[in-house]
Amino acid sequence: MSHELKTGGDRGYLRIATEEAFATQEQIDAYLRMVKDGTADKGMVSLWGFYAQSPSERATHIMRCLLDLDELRLQHMDETGIDVAILSLTSPGVQPLPAAEAKGMVVRANDYLAAAIKRHPSRFVGMTSIAPQDAAWSGEEIRRGADLGFKGVMVNSHTQGEYLDDPKFDPIFKALADTGQPLYIHPQTPPDTMIAPMLEVGLDGAIFGFGVETGMHLLRLITTGIFDRYPDLQIIVGHMGEALPFWLYRLEYMHQASVRSKRYKRMQPLRHSIGHYMRNNVYITTSGMAWEPAIKFSQEILGVDRVMYAMDYPYQYVPDEVRAHDLLDISPEAKKKLMQTNAERAFNLK
Repeated sequence: MSHELKTGGDRGYLRIATEEAFATQEQIDAYLRMVKDGTADKGMVSLWGFYAQSPSERATHIMRCLLDLDELRLQHMDETGIDVAILSLTSPGVQPLPAAEAKGMVVRANDYLAAAIKRHPSRFVGMTSIAPQDAAWSGEEIRRGADLGFKGVMVNSHTQGEYLDDPKFDPIFKALADTGQPLYIHPQTPPDTMIAPMLEVGLDGAIFGFGVETGMHLLRLITTGIFDRYPDLQIIVGHMGEALPFWLYRLEYMHQASVRSKRYKRMQPLRHSIGHYMRNNVYITTSGMAWEPAIKFSQEILGVDRVMYAMDYPYQYVPDEVRAHDLLDISPEAKKKLMQTNAERAFNLK
Protein backbone atom coordinates (compact mmCIF):
# COMPACT_ATOMS: atom_id res chain seq x y z
CA MET A 1 0.00 0.00 0.00
CA SER A 2 1.60 3.24 -1.12
CA HIS A 3 -0.66 6.23 -1.72
CA GLU A 4 0.34 9.69 -0.56
CA LEU A 5 -1.23 10.82 2.69
CA LYS A 6 -2.60 14.35 2.50
CA THR A 7 -4.79 16.48 4.73
CA GLY A 8 -7.78 18.36 3.36
CA GLY A 9 -10.20 15.60 2.45
CA ASP A 10 -8.87 14.59 -0.97
CA ARG A 11 -10.19 11.05 -0.47
CA GLY A 12 -13.72 12.23 0.24
CA TYR A 13 -13.38 12.63 4.00
CA LEU A 14 -11.30 14.33 6.64
CA ARG A 15 -9.32 12.14 9.01
CA ILE A 16 -10.22 12.86 12.64
CA ALA A 17 -8.03 10.90 15.06
CA THR A 18 -9.91 10.41 18.32
CA GLU A 19 -7.40 8.97 20.84
CA GLU A 20 -4.25 11.06 20.67
CA ALA A 21 -2.12 11.60 23.77
CA PHE A 22 0.00 14.40 25.15
CA ALA A 23 1.91 14.81 28.42
CA THR A 24 3.21 17.60 30.61
CA GLN A 25 6.67 17.58 32.10
CA GLU A 26 5.15 18.06 35.54
CA GLN A 27 3.15 14.86 35.07
CA ILE A 28 6.18 12.83 33.95
CA ASP A 29 8.28 14.18 36.82
CA ALA A 30 5.58 13.06 39.27
CA TYR A 31 5.57 9.56 37.79
CA LEU A 32 9.35 9.32 38.11
CA ARG A 33 9.20 10.51 41.69
CA MET A 34 6.64 7.83 42.54
CA VAL A 35 8.67 5.12 40.80
CA LYS A 36 11.79 6.16 42.70
CA ASP A 37 10.22 6.65 46.14
CA GLY A 38 8.24 3.42 46.05
CA THR A 39 4.72 4.94 46.02
CA ALA A 40 3.96 3.85 42.44
CA ASP A 41 1.89 0.74 41.88
CA LYS A 42 3.39 -2.17 39.94
CA GLY A 43 1.81 -1.05 36.69
CA MET A 44 3.29 2.43 36.85
CA VAL A 45 6.72 1.00 37.63
CA SER A 46 6.43 -1.26 34.59
CA LEU A 47 5.03 1.37 32.22
CA TRP A 48 6.62 4.65 33.23
CA GLY A 49 9.75 3.13 34.64
CA PHE A 50 10.34 2.26 30.99
CA TYR A 51 8.99 5.17 28.94
CA ALA A 52 10.31 7.95 31.19
CA GLN A 53 13.77 6.46 31.76
CA SER A 54 14.74 4.07 28.98
CA PRO A 55 17.34 5.27 26.45
CA SER A 56 15.74 3.04 23.79
CA GLU A 57 14.71 4.59 20.49
CA ARG A 58 11.02 3.81 21.08
CA ALA A 59 10.91 5.34 24.56
CA THR A 60 12.82 8.51 23.71
CA HIS A 61 10.77 9.07 20.55
CA ILE A 62 7.47 8.66 22.39
CA MET A 63 8.53 11.00 25.18
CA ARG A 64 9.54 13.65 22.65
CA CYS A 65 6.21 13.35 20.84
CA LEU A 66 4.11 13.38 24.02
CA LEU A 67 5.62 16.64 25.21
CA ASP A 68 5.19 18.50 21.90
CA LEU A 69 1.93 20.28 21.08
CA ASP A 70 3.30 22.37 18.26
CA GLU A 71 5.74 21.84 15.36
CA LEU A 72 6.59 18.14 15.74
CA ARG A 73 3.01 17.02 16.33
CA LEU A 74 1.68 19.08 13.43
CA GLN A 75 4.47 17.71 11.23
CA HIS A 76 3.47 14.15 12.07
CA MET A 77 -0.21 14.94 11.47
CA ASP A 78 0.64 16.43 8.08
CA GLU A 79 2.85 13.47 7.16
CA THR A 80 0.04 11.00 7.90
CA GLY A 81 -2.88 13.05 6.60
CA ILE A 82 -4.50 13.63 9.99
CA ASP A 83 -6.69 16.70 9.76
CA VAL A 84 -7.81 16.91 13.39
CA ALA A 85 -6.44 15.30 16.55
CA ILE A 86 -8.65 14.91 19.62
CA LEU A 87 -6.15 15.27 22.44
CA SER A 88 -6.10 13.97 26.00
CA LEU A 89 -3.60 13.75 28.83
CA THR A 90 -1.70 10.50 28.54
CA SER A 91 -2.51 7.56 30.79
CA PRO A 92 -2.72 7.26 33.75
CA GLY A 93 -3.28 11.01 33.92
CA VAL A 94 -3.22 12.25 37.51
CA GLN A 95 -5.21 9.31 38.86
CA PRO A 96 -2.37 7.61 40.80
CA LEU A 97 -1.53 10.80 42.72
CA PRO A 98 -2.78 12.09 46.08
CA ALA A 99 -5.95 14.11 45.52
CA ALA A 100 -4.57 17.53 46.43
CA GLU A 101 -1.56 17.20 44.13
CA ALA A 102 -3.67 15.64 41.38
CA LYS A 103 -6.18 18.48 41.28
CA GLY A 104 -3.59 21.22 40.88
CA MET A 105 -1.71 19.25 38.27
CA VAL A 106 -4.78 18.47 36.16
CA VAL A 107 -5.95 22.10 36.19
CA ARG A 108 -2.56 23.13 34.82
CA ALA A 109 -2.66 20.33 32.22
CA ASN A 110 -6.14 21.35 31.07
CA ASP A 111 -5.05 24.99 30.81
CA TYR A 112 -1.94 23.91 28.88
CA LEU A 113 -4.11 21.96 26.42
CA ALA A 114 -6.54 24.85 26.04
CA ALA A 115 -3.65 27.15 25.14
CA ALA A 116 -2.41 24.71 22.50
CA ILE A 117 -5.89 24.50 20.97
CA LYS A 118 -6.02 28.29 20.87
CA ARG A 119 -2.73 28.26 18.93
CA HIS A 120 -3.98 25.59 16.50
CA PRO A 121 -7.79 25.78 16.53
CA SER A 122 -8.32 24.04 13.20
CA ARG A 123 -6.13 21.05 14.09
CA PHE A 124 -6.69 20.26 17.78
CA VAL A 125 -9.74 19.37 19.88
CA GLY A 126 -9.44 18.73 23.61
CA MET A 127 -10.86 16.42 26.23
CA THR A 128 -11.01 17.49 29.87
CA SER A 129 -8.86 15.44 32.22
CA ILE A 130 -10.11 14.94 35.76
CA ALA A 131 -9.02 13.74 39.20
CA PRO A 132 -11.68 11.18 40.19
CA GLN A 133 -10.06 11.00 43.64
CA ASP A 134 -12.39 13.96 44.31
CA ALA A 135 -15.56 13.28 42.35
CA ALA A 136 -17.40 16.49 43.26
CA TRP A 137 -14.38 18.58 42.31
CA SER A 138 -14.05 16.61 39.05
CA GLY A 139 -17.65 17.44 38.21
CA GLU A 140 -16.80 21.12 38.47
CA GLU A 141 -13.66 20.64 36.36
CA ILE A 142 -15.79 18.99 33.67
CA ARG A 143 -17.98 22.07 33.61
CA ARG A 144 -14.91 24.31 33.48
CA GLY A 145 -13.55 22.21 30.63
CA ALA A 146 -16.77 22.69 28.70
CA ASP A 147 -16.37 26.45 29.19
CA LEU A 148 -12.82 26.14 27.83
CA GLY A 149 -14.25 24.55 24.69
CA PHE A 150 -13.32 20.93 25.36
CA LYS A 151 -15.57 18.36 23.70
CA GLY A 152 -15.31 15.30 25.94
CA VAL A 153 -13.92 13.96 29.20
CA MET A 154 -11.04 11.51 29.59
CA VAL A 155 -10.65 9.03 32.43
CA ASN A 156 -7.86 6.47 32.53
CA SER A 157 -9.89 3.52 33.78
CA HIS A 158 -9.45 2.68 37.47
CA THR A 159 -8.41 5.25 40.06
CA GLN A 160 -6.11 3.51 42.54
CA GLY A 161 -8.12 0.31 42.11
CA GLU A 162 -11.57 1.94 42.24
CA TYR A 163 -14.07 1.98 39.37
CA LEU A 164 -16.64 4.53 38.27
CA ASP A 165 -19.62 2.27 39.02
CA ASP A 166 -19.12 3.13 42.71
CA PRO A 167 -21.94 5.56 43.64
CA LYS A 168 -19.44 8.02 45.05
CA PHE A 169 -18.40 8.87 41.48
CA ASP A 170 -21.90 9.97 40.46
CA PRO A 171 -20.99 13.70 40.42
CA ILE A 172 -18.85 12.92 37.38
CA PHE A 173 -21.81 11.45 35.51
CA LYS A 174 -24.06 14.28 36.61
CA ALA A 175 -21.60 16.76 35.10
CA LEU A 176 -21.41 14.72 31.90
CA ALA A 177 -25.21 14.83 31.69
CA ASP A 178 -25.30 18.56 32.40
CA THR A 179 -22.71 19.35 29.71
CA GLY A 180 -23.85 16.72 27.19
CA GLN A 181 -20.30 15.44 26.76
CA PRO A 182 -19.05 11.90 26.13
CA LEU A 183 -16.76 10.02 28.52
CA TYR A 184 -13.71 8.34 27.03
CA ILE A 185 -12.44 5.44 29.15
CA HIS A 186 -8.78 4.96 28.25
CA PRO A 187 -6.71 2.05 29.56
CA GLN A 188 -4.05 2.06 32.17
CA THR A 189 -2.19 -0.86 33.67
CA PRO A 190 -4.29 -3.13 35.90
CA PRO A 191 -4.25 -2.45 39.63
CA ASP A 192 -2.00 -4.46 41.91
CA THR A 193 -4.94 -6.73 42.81
CA MET A 194 -5.02 -8.20 39.27
CA ILE A 195 -1.68 -7.44 37.58
CA ALA A 196 0.65 -10.14 38.95
CA PRO A 197 0.04 -13.02 36.48
CA MET A 198 0.23 -10.57 33.57
CA LEU A 199 3.29 -8.67 34.76
CA GLU A 200 5.47 -11.74 35.24
CA VAL A 201 5.20 -12.62 31.54
CA GLY A 202 5.06 -9.09 30.06
CA LEU A 203 1.31 -8.99 29.39
CA ASP A 204 0.42 -6.08 31.70
CA GLY A 205 0.40 -3.27 29.13
CA ALA A 206 -1.07 -2.62 25.70
CA ILE A 207 -0.48 -6.16 24.53
CA PHE A 208 -3.24 -7.53 26.82
CA GLY A 209 -3.63 -6.05 30.29
CA PHE A 210 -4.89 -2.68 29.11
CA GLY A 211 -7.78 -4.18 27.17
CA VAL A 212 -8.80 -6.70 29.81
CA GLU A 213 -8.92 -4.10 32.57
CA THR A 214 -10.67 -1.40 30.55
CA GLY A 215 -13.20 -3.76 29.00
CA MET A 216 -14.06 -4.89 32.52
CA HIS A 217 -14.54 -1.27 33.59
CA LEU A 218 -17.06 -0.63 30.82
CA LEU A 219 -18.87 -3.89 31.64
CA ARG A 220 -19.06 -2.92 35.31
CA LEU A 221 -20.75 0.32 34.32
CA ILE A 222 -23.19 -1.35 31.92
CA THR A 223 -24.19 -4.22 34.20
CA THR A 224 -24.67 -1.97 37.23
CA GLY A 225 -27.09 0.20 35.25
CA ILE A 226 -25.25 3.39 34.29
CA PHE A 227 -27.23 3.75 31.06
CA ASP A 228 -30.54 3.18 32.82
CA ARG A 229 -29.69 6.05 35.17
CA TYR A 230 -28.27 8.23 32.39
CA PRO A 231 -29.93 7.07 29.15
CA ASP A 232 -28.36 9.83 27.04
CA LEU A 233 -24.81 9.17 28.29
CA GLN A 234 -22.25 8.24 25.63
CA ILE A 235 -19.09 6.32 26.52
CA ILE A 236 -16.16 5.82 24.17
CA VAL A 237 -13.56 3.05 24.42
CA GLY A 238 -10.64 2.39 22.13
CA HIS A 239 -8.78 -0.59 20.71
CA MET A 240 -11.82 -1.96 18.88
CA GLY A 241 -14.00 -1.76 21.97
CA GLU A 242 -11.41 -3.47 24.18
CA ALA A 243 -12.57 -6.76 22.54
CA LEU A 244 -16.15 -6.55 23.84
CA PRO A 245 -17.82 -6.70 20.39
CA PHE A 246 -16.18 -10.07 19.82
CA TRP A 247 -17.50 -11.40 23.16
CA LEU A 248 -20.95 -9.87 22.83
CA TYR A 249 -22.94 -13.07 22.23
CA ARG A 250 -21.51 -14.77 25.32
CA LEU A 251 -21.67 -11.59 27.41
CA GLU A 252 -25.38 -11.27 26.73
CA TYR A 253 -26.14 -14.95 27.33
CA MET A 254 -24.25 -15.19 30.61
CA HIS A 255 -25.44 -11.80 31.87
CA GLN A 256 -29.08 -12.79 31.37
CA ALA A 257 -28.46 -16.16 33.00
CA SER A 258 -26.81 -14.51 36.00
CA VAL A 259 -29.64 -12.00 36.41
CA ARG A 260 -32.20 -14.81 36.38
CA SER A 261 -30.21 -16.77 38.95
CA LYS A 262 -30.05 -13.79 41.33
CA ARG A 263 -26.50 -14.90 42.05
CA TYR A 264 -24.95 -11.45 42.47
CA LYS A 265 -26.34 -8.64 44.59
CA ARG A 266 -25.26 -5.85 42.22
CA MET A 267 -26.33 -7.66 39.04
CA GLN A 268 -29.95 -6.55 38.82
CA PRO A 269 -32.27 -6.58 35.78
CA LEU A 270 -31.60 -3.85 33.21
CA ARG A 271 -34.06 -2.15 30.89
CA HIS A 272 -32.17 -3.40 27.85
CA SER A 273 -29.58 -5.97 26.83
CA ILE A 274 -25.82 -5.36 26.88
CA GLY A 275 -25.95 -5.33 23.07
CA HIS A 276 -28.56 -2.58 23.10
CA TYR A 277 -26.34 -0.35 25.21
CA MET A 278 -23.29 -1.14 23.08
CA ARG A 279 -25.23 -0.10 19.95
CA ASN A 280 -26.84 3.01 21.42
CA ASN A 281 -24.59 4.36 24.20
CA VAL A 282 -21.07 3.20 23.29
CA TYR A 283 -18.68 4.31 20.58
CA ILE A 284 -15.54 2.31 19.87
CA THR A 285 -12.39 3.45 18.11
CA THR A 286 -9.88 1.64 15.96
CA SER A 287 -6.88 2.82 17.99
CA GLY A 288 -4.12 0.24 17.71
CA MET A 289 -6.34 -2.05 15.59
CA ALA A 290 -5.86 -1.16 11.92
CA TRP A 291 -7.10 -4.60 10.93
CA GLU A 292 -9.80 -4.89 8.28
CA PRO A 293 -11.55 -8.06 9.57
CA ALA A 294 -11.94 -6.57 13.04
CA ILE A 295 -13.14 -3.20 11.78
CA LYS A 296 -15.72 -4.72 9.44
CA PHE A 297 -16.93 -7.16 12.10
CA SER A 298 -17.37 -4.35 14.64
CA GLN A 299 -19.25 -2.24 12.11
CA GLU A 300 -21.53 -5.20 11.39
CA ILE A 301 -22.19 -5.96 15.08
CA LEU A 302 -22.47 -2.41 16.48
CA GLY A 303 -23.43 -0.49 13.34
CA VAL A 304 -21.41 1.80 11.09
CA ASP A 305 -22.41 4.79 13.23
CA ARG A 306 -20.58 3.41 16.28
CA VAL A 307 -17.00 2.87 15.07
CA MET A 308 -14.50 5.75 14.79
CA TYR A 309 -10.94 6.12 13.60
CA ALA A 310 -8.04 6.71 16.02
CA MET A 311 -4.29 6.56 15.53
CA ASP A 312 -3.22 6.12 19.18
CA TYR A 313 -0.46 8.71 18.70
CA PRO A 314 2.35 8.57 19.60
CA TYR A 315 2.31 5.00 20.85
CA GLN A 316 1.29 3.52 17.49
CA TYR A 317 2.36 6.11 14.95
CA VAL A 318 2.37 4.06 11.73
CA PRO A 319 1.59 5.73 8.38
CA ASP A 320 0.67 2.41 6.76
CA GLU A 321 -2.07 1.99 9.37
CA VAL A 322 -3.64 5.20 8.06
CA ARG A 323 -3.43 3.77 4.54
CA ALA A 324 -5.04 0.55 5.78
CA HIS A 325 -8.09 2.57 6.82
CA ASP A 326 -8.13 4.42 3.50
CA LEU A 327 -8.13 1.11 1.62
CA LEU A 328 -10.82 -0.69 3.64
CA ASP A 329 -13.24 -2.66 1.49
CA ILE A 330 -16.33 -0.82 2.73
CA SER A 331 -18.67 1.67 1.10
CA PRO A 332 -17.58 5.30 0.70
CA GLU A 333 -20.44 6.29 3.02
CA ALA A 334 -19.30 3.88 5.75
CA LYS A 335 -15.70 5.05 5.36
CA LYS A 336 -16.62 8.70 5.77
CA LYS A 337 -18.52 7.82 8.93
CA LEU A 338 -15.52 5.90 10.25
CA MET A 339 -12.97 8.59 9.50
CA GLN A 340 -14.95 11.81 10.01
CA THR A 341 -18.65 12.12 10.69
CA ASN A 342 -19.00 9.68 13.61
CA ALA A 343 -16.36 11.70 15.47
CA GLU A 344 -18.11 14.94 14.58
CA ARG A 345 -21.31 13.56 16.09
CA ALA A 346 -19.76 11.91 19.15
CA PHE A 347 -17.76 15.00 20.11
CA ASN A 348 -20.30 17.55 18.85
CA LEU A 349 -17.77 19.14 16.52
CA LYS A 350 -20.38 20.87 14.35
